[in-house]
Amino acid sequence: MGRTVEILTGKAELCRSIMSALPDWFSESEVIEASAQAIEKLPVFGYIEADVVTALMALKPHLPDAVEIALIATRPEYHGQGAGRHLLDAAGGFAQKSGARLLTAKTLAPRGRDEPQFEATRRFYDRNGFVRAEVFAKLWHEDHPCLFMIKPLAGKQPSEAAL
Repeated sequence: MGRTVEILTGKAELCRSIMSALPDWFSESEVIEASAQAIEKLPVFGYIEADVVTALMALKPHLPDAVEIALIATRPEYHGQGAGRHLLDAAGGFAQKSGARLLTAKTLAPRGRDEPQFEATRRFYDRNGFVRAEVFAKLWHEDHPCLFMIKPLAGKQPSEAAL
């Protein structure tokens, strides 16, 4: 049985290792390196099975109300075994402890071409309570439209005084 832990050291190396194993999602070395550097300053969680970090997630707080999943990736040989779901649970717990009401994620929006890996990513978020909120056509690059997804966290409603 696996467990979720906070990763405190070696974040960049772990990020490079997992992202490099996923060329269908992360094919550009500059993107991998930028991600590895960026997560050094973020809260990072890993899912561990048999002493192997099988999946990684970095969170970017946008407090007081939201926490973004800045990166989530699972080693290919562990896809479909629940690591991502466990990490999303950890993200929800982290967000709620921080007082946030929303969990957000950005992923590649549909581009009208056959890209089953990105459709699988979108379905993963759909299955786990995220709502497809908006497409930002040029946030990243004109050929990489961004799909912004939101998950309201249970039990966290705005107070009437705030309305």
